[in-house]
Amino acid sequence: MSKPSLARGTRDFGPEQMVKRTFILDTIRQTFQRFGFQPLETPTIENLSVLMGKYGEEGDQLLFKILNSGEFSAKLTAQDWQGDAKQLTTKIAEKGLRYDLTVPFARYVVMNRGTLAMPFKRYQIQPVWRADRPQKGRYREFYQCDADVVGTDSLLCEAEIVMMLHESLRNLGIQHFTVKINNRKILTGIAEVIGAPGLEGPLCVAIDKLDKIGREKVMQELHERGFTEEGTSKLTPIFDISSEKQPFAILKNWLSSSEIALKGIEELKQVWSMVEDFGLENPQLQFDVTLARGLSYYTGAIFEVKAHQPDGTPVHIGSISGGGRYDNLTGTFGVPGLSGVGISLGVDRIYDVMEELDLFPADQSITTRVLLTNFDEAAGRYGLRILKSLRDAGINAEMYPDAVKLKKQLDYADRKQVPYVVLIGSQEMETGLLTLKNMKTGEQNAVSVNEIIELVKAGLGS
Repeated sequence: MSKPSLARGTRDFGPEQMVKRTFILDTIRQTFQRFGFQPLETPTIENLSVLMGKYGEEGDQLLFKILNSGEFSAKLTAQDWQGDAKQLTTKIAEKGLRYDLTVPFARYVVMNRGTLAMPFKRYQIQPVWRADRPQKGRYREFYQCDADVVGTDSLLCEAEIVMMLHESLRNLGIQHFTVKINNRKILTGIAEVIGAPGLEGPLCVAIDKLDKIGREKVMQELHERGFTEEGTSKLTPIFDISSEKQPFAILKNWLSSSEIALKGIEELKQVWSMVEDFGLENPQLQFDVTLARGLSYYTGAIFEVKAHQPDGTPVHIGSISGGGRYDNLTGTFGVPGLSGVGISLGVDRIYDVMEELDLFPADQSITTRVLLTNFDEAAGRYGLRILKSLRDAGINAEMYPDAVKLKKQLDYADRKQVPYVVLIGSQEMETGLLTLKNMKTGEQNAVSVNEIIELVKAGLGS
């Protein structure tokens, strides 16, 4: 019999990890709601016709396809097996696991547009799957927390995304991060200026890898994708502009011949101005002209967030959030003209960042606050009413289920990091005064149920 194992790129989360993940999810959810977003969930499985062609060539390759049920190969010929892999896939798989939450959201909007109040602001917190090579910070199954607005092209939405990113991360205790922003129109303009109009897609895919593979290999990939030496030589300014004091002015001069680039620059300037009008304290916003985001559906502003140490040293995790403006996504489903913009926060990467920086609140691993002992049937029955009183007061409490020796019950409390234990014996039942044991200090006091509630709540800081 083989030993059980996990699929590569997936993880189990025990109680201690789940409490921390719940803290992240609840914090982000509350922030999204404060900005007026409504909850939504979509199915794990989508038709491949919905998913394919929305993420670019590389994204399509990372989709998990699901074999058709039954005799999926019954109608295949020898020629089918020997032919193109993509064509074979369409004949044996009609569905796939969702790659992200944005495309399913666009499908939902198209299918329900008659019942939605526009602009429609939704948040969605669900797992997604990508057939990527597993490595640190990169998983095949991971949660995303998305917030999108569809039905308006107002740049107020971009400015609010900047605000929401700052608030979400700061509420989690992540104080040192950078929200990078660019505009896809600028990248389109760059493609025009270097003599490669219409090739902004391949340009973005290559530039998006700059942090991972470096400048030289980006240039090499561009040449492999058909860009000329003359064209790539004109890209030199792109590597220095972001560090300049007046990047927009330099960019405007460099791309003056491209109307779409000038529009992108003006949009970014407006977003910057609105963020200033919001009065954001200590904005951690940075323009990065090399930020490309590989997904093909972005058409305007694009965002990426990276966390770092207090001294500025990067955290050993990739980006923890990304997103952007997509004007044409619903158009692929037959409803053009619905502009949208959104961001996605990667829960798993945020978790790893918070672990690396030791940012989780100290008591987040504690779920049970009070354990009631169980010495015999009479004490067990007596403790039930006390248990209800504690829970009614909003205190997480449980009773040890079996009448066993006290040491075993206290060991259980220690292993679960329960801060308080209530001992119920014959004397406690006679007097009505219960023995409250502080598991951290070892101190014991005879107190009433009401006093226990007050002491425990005071100890919890509530």
